Amino acid sequence: MEEATVKQESKLNRVLKLLLKIAVTIICFWYISKKIDLHAAKKAFFQANWSWLLLAVLLLMLSKFFSALRLNIYFRNIQIHLPKWKNIKLYWLGMFYNLFLPGSISGDAYKVVLLKRKYNAPYKKTSAAVLLDRFSGLVALGLIMSVYGIVVLKNTLYDTILICGAIAAVIVLYLVIRFYFTDFLPGFWATFFWGIIVQVTQVICIYCILLSLRLPTNQPQWVFIFLIAAVVAVFPISLGGGLGTRELVFVEGAKYFQLDAQIALVISLLFYLSTVIASLWGVLFVFYNPLKDEK
Repeated sequence: MEEATVKQESKLNRVLKLLLKIAVTIICFWYISKKIDLHAAKKAFFQANWSWLLLAVLLLMLSKFFSALRLNIYFRNIQIHLPKWKNIKLYWLGMFYNLFLPGSISGDAYKVVLLKRKYNAPYKKTSAAVLLDRFSGLVALGLIMSVYGIVVLKNTLYDTILICGAIAAVIVLYLVIRFYFTDFLPGFWATFFWGIIVQVTQVICIYCILLSLRLPTNQPQWVFIFLIAAVVAVFPISLGGGLGTRELVFVEGAKYFQLDAQIALVISLLFYLSTVIASLWGVLFVFYNPLKDEK
């Protein structure tokens, strides 16, 4: 009886979380619609150069490939020796779940479940691996954001806060792993390096989107706004990995730097579209177990 009650409460919590994400996404787009010219945004969207967008999608896929390599380092630290191709397929499956099934089990949680079933891997260690993978990427993103912040903010106080915050985040992550997750200490610098590579690749992806819209690439404000939006999108408060919240940050950021708010929305939506295309391949592994042994 108690077990049935717990299951009902768990299901109710998932439904409420999904409804909250839907509400946040709708509110964000409603607010944006009041602040910009949607007709101008639509026109800019359909006038984009799709050759540059194709390159943006390929770069985004490449960044996810690098992310999978980073995660596999964490897995090896806890003696889960996944062949690279299996790990990449597992990572793509997680991307698909995170983006297309927000009300269901998350992609990260599903990876943990599959590893438990296949290798009897302990939940705590595999959960720690996927969480640390997220945090290492976030720390790398913070470092790159601080560099762009120095260029675009031109404010000594803000620059100091960004730089000190980024360095402090690296130190804190190292100390947390050093004292609480010692299994992962040997892979700290390797995963940190791959985190930098992942974020740099996504920054280049944004430059490709700028070129697709025939925008000058000497406006680092766009990249700075993107990096802030990427931080906000980490928090699971809207649909599809930050849909709505990312666009809101882009529009408000564009206004702060006196850039075109309509173009800001288009840049954000084009990045989201690139993410959708890059993640869509994960549907193949919904029907085909990515950890299945090949004969």
